[in-house]
Amino acid sequence: MDWTHHRFRSLWPLPAPPAAVYAALERVEDYPRWWPQVREVTRLDEHTGAIRIRSLLPYDMTFTAREVRRDPAAGVLEAALTGDVDGWSRWTVTAHGTGSLARYEQEVDVRKPLLRRLAVPGRPLFRANHWLMMRAGRRGLAAHLQAV
Repeated sequence: MDWTHHRFRSLWPLPAPPAAVYAALERVEDYPRWWPQVREVTRLDEHTGAIRIRSLLPYDMTFTAREVRRDPAAGVLEAALTGDVDGWSRWTVTAHGTGSLARYEQEVDVRKPLLRRLAVPGRPLFRANHWLMMRAGRRGLAAHLQAV
């Protein structure tokens, strides 16, 4: 097993129509407004941004996200990630009851040297850290969608 390889999946039920959720998720530069752990997003061009995140554990992760798929009809946003993590992430937004379900999937290899060295003993902490970040993101997006 490669301890520096991670797969994540989160499901966010949200009380807003799919088009509104998709519109919020495609504006990555606004994530720091509603997602506390997304500390900074800098647009590099129309399809690429530099992102810095920090959750509960005392380290930042920085990476470049390059859009590889934007399909509003299918509700899909997908990006290739390079930097402290290499891999991909994908949002898929679908109707769910009277609101939406935003499915987040991510598959990455950790490249940050410190995190690679701590891969085995730190894995449970890294996964818990990611879970906390995603929980805060869902709450932040839900509040953001109600405010708009």
